[in-house]
Amino acid sequence: MTEESLITDALNDGREKMEKVIAHTASELAAFRTGRAAPALVEKIKVDYYGTETPLQQLAGFTVPEARQLVIHPYDKNSLSAIEKALQSSDLGINPSNDGQVIRLIFPQLNEERRKELIKLVRHKGEEGKVAIRNIRRTIRQELEAFEKEGKLSTDDLERAEKELETVTHEFTGRIDVLLAHKEQELLEV
Repeated sequence: MTEESLITDALNDGREKMEKVIAHTASELAAFRTGRAAPALVEKIKVDYYGTETPLQQLAGFTVPEARQLVIHPYDKNSLSAIEKALQSSDLGINPSNDGQVIRLIFPQLNEERRKELIKLVRHKGEEGKVAIRNIRRTIRQELEAFEKEGKLSTDDLERAEKELETVTHEFTGRIDVLLAHKEQELLEV
């Protein structure tokens, strides 16, 4: 392999892993309740469906008829009580109402104290994402340094690759900052 292809492969590998971190962080942030109804808040809740822990998104469809109301339409009407039970035992803090056909969740307005708590939690999740990206950077840097020790890369190429890796890292941490800013803005809206 040429020096250029070694560097390109290592950086592409790093980008791919960082992209997964961004996707994971975005899904983690989507689960925070902002006072608005969103299917992402309940999709991953596990429901005991005939003895199997099944994500709610596989058992029901979701609609948001109003900004603070989420309606869950079970595909199998027999799963209605199991879904309701799972929602009650989840950490949502919302009592579901069941009319025999669908389950409705009414999201209350967030108070100022709860908004501040949620912003702290959101920032913590964002920091976890940034740490994961920095860990990927460290792993790729060690890989590049190993190539240099093996004589596959020159010192100049290593320096150039490390600068490029730093640029990529800043790009991805910046994307997490954008996700955080967007989520904080959502939480602060009244």
